[in-house]
Amino acid sequence: MSIKSDLISYTDAGFPIIYINSFEETKIDKMIREVMGGREGLEWNGANGFCTFYDKKPLIREKSLADTLDILCNDEALESKFLVLKDTHLYFDDFKIIACLKDLALQITSNELDFSVIIVSPVLRIPKELEKYVTIIENEYPDQNEIKNIIKRFCGEVGATITDNLLEEMSISFKGLTEFEIDNLLALALADDGMLTRGDLQLIFTQKRQMIMKSGILEMIELKERPDDIGGLENLKEWLDRKSKVFKAMNRALEYGVDMPKGVLIAGVPGCGKSLCAKVTAQMFDVPLLRLDMGKIMGRYVGESEENMRKAIALAEAISPCVLWIDELEKAFAGVGGGGNEVTVRLFGTFLTWMQEKTSATFVVATANDISNLPPELLRKGRFDDTFYVGLPNQDERRKIFEIHIGKRRKQDLKDIDLYDLVDESGGYSGADIEGVVIEAVENAFVENAPSLNTQHILDVMENTNSVSDIMGDSLNEMEESYNERNFKSASR
Repeated sequence: MSIKSDLISYTDAGFPIIYINSFEETKIDKMIREVMGGREGLEWNGANGFCTFYDKKPLIREKSLADTLDILCNDEALESKFLVLKDTHLYFDDFKIIACLKDLALQITSNELDFSVIIVSPVLRIPKELEKYVTIIENEYPDQNEIKNIIKRFCGEVGATITDNLLEEMSISFKGLTEFEIDNLLALALADDGMLTRGDLQLIFTQKRQMIMKSGILEMIELKERPDDIGGLENLKEWLDRKSKVFKAMNRALEYGVDMPKGVLIAGVPGCGKSLCAKVTAQMFDVPLLRLDMGKIMGRYVGESEENMRKAIALAEAISPCVLWIDELEKAFAGVGGGGNEVTVRLFGTFLTWMQEKTSATFVVATANDISNLPPELLRKGRFDDTFYVGLPNQDERRKIFEIHIGKRRKQDLKDIDLYDLVDESGGYSGADIEGVVIEAVENAFVENAPSLNTQHILDVMENTNSVSDIMGDSLNEMEESYNERNFKSASR
């Protein structure tokens, strides 16, 4: 249902407190006017204080929210009215405010008062004492058809023209933005050169990056890495290449009967390319890469963590097609099966349900170092399309990794370096170990004023380097046995 139809249903049913989670106050005000009809409306906001809803005429000057609510709780003239509260999330540490809202809610639910309280806020923050009295309405992002109508309406209002192909591209690019943001970007694009062109798509991308940054939960990663930057892992790269063909021809694939790709879990030894694979996946799919920081999901208030998770999922789905990268998955959900933290269990349930039921073009790349503490439900078929294990690079992969990192920094010296000698001496090294060795060797050669980088420069650094196998010891063997037992596919050939 839409926000408007939800609001109609909840007010007709006498729900005491309706919380509209949106920053588009002007749009929400217009909708409330349409829904409430002739009912008298009151409002409190941080700028004007207590005022009338329709014309913002001051009613009680210089009264705080707490004082205003205290007066309303004892006002016998509230019958058949409604109250809109804005900026309230800033004041929910005040127990007096919570107590007054609870008192109003009790009067409404006991049919003593025909009254509605509507909270409009861009931040979802519900005190525990009010949790059972609040009903949340989310401001949903417009879908592709709605975006097309917004663009057409805008073009009609300003007399601009747009081709069918550009309309299709823009309607996809605008996904994840609100109507307010879409209108503003269209106006900006038109002001630039007086018409809408494909060059304006970059404006949309920039705005999306801003939106992701401001969310504080997701991060849009700049894509620089390409498949050739991965030394080895051929099985995984071939698998991703197959999935990319489906992703790039999504509509035809769905018509053919192909299921929407869900995602992949990549686990294994630290420093062996799991994060690099996430970045390369987005590059291969030709879509944005969003990184979910599980640490930023956790909130202070009741329901805030779960809401942050839902918001992150909704944002990723709205922006889709995209790749959603969840790094170090085991840190987010470890211990869930053993009676872990209640909030963590609920977050896990939300994520699990979404992974099972999602149909959007949001491809999840989850990476993990140690899956021994991950709940088995997460590894069951149907959550991810497949699971891969990334181990220490073999000889051929180590040679390719040396080639990649030397070639990035001293390509002219590569022909004179004995890669096979380096491979023989680098058993037990991870890709990150090899990169670190090359970086230090190049620096040493520069400091020594050497005319070029040579094999000995690299060997000298390796003599003083503790590889990941030196540091982790027997745990690497245990890790590999664990992945074999769970039937993880090897990412390497």
